[in-house]
Amino acid sequence: MADQRRAERLDQPREPRGVKLPRFDPEAFGRWSEGIARGMGTANFIVYMTVVIALWFGWNTLAPADLRFDPYTFTFLTLVLSLQASYAAPLILLAQNRQTDRDRVALEEDRRRATMQKADTEYLAREVAALRIALGEVATRDFLRSELVRLAEELDAAAQRRQKRELRQPDRPTGRPGGGQGRSGGEGRSGGGEPPLDEPRDDLDGDYVRDGHRPES
Repeated sequence: MADQRRAERLDQPREPRGVKLPRFDPEAFGRWSEGIARGMGTANFIVYMTVVIALWFGWNTLAPADLRFDPYTFTFLTLVLSLQASYAAPLILLAQNRQTDRDRVALEEDRRRATMQKADTEYLAREVAALRIALGEVATRDFLRSELVRLAEELDAAAQRRQKRELRQPDRPTGRPGGGQGRSGGEGRSGGGEPPLDEPRDDLDGDYVRDGHRPES
């Protein structure tokens, strides 16, 4: 009585009824179907099938009448070939679907890798551009060499001008200051009558060495 009331209740779901189909592993069945589809798509399958059909025709045509199991019109052979085609088509479609899934996964992986490579390439391009800009502001070897050559030429020209000034400048007296001849008077008189050069007196040209004294600091 209690079981009948429980079965009549509408607030509880019913237990599923019907025929329970056997369970199977989809992955294993898919691999099995792919193996059959690959085997049917080879030249060996076509050759073996042709040989079997030729033997079927020969036996049911040339063998004695009491030994023929499928006489002319070959109804049983037609049924076998139809059954084979009816199973081959779904197996081939299943194998194609699995191959499509693999291709989609491979395509997504390739797209992901292409995106990563593009990002890496753009990053490297920016780094190279930054390095080129930084190198443009750094003194190169050729620039340093040209600058050193220019400075050497300027030093040579300055040395030549100094030598020319020394050759033009007369010998000066070596007397002490306060003697018979003053410093300004000795500089004002030149042996050749040339005016003195407007140049400050310093140790670079040897002015104080020729005078024999140094200025008091």
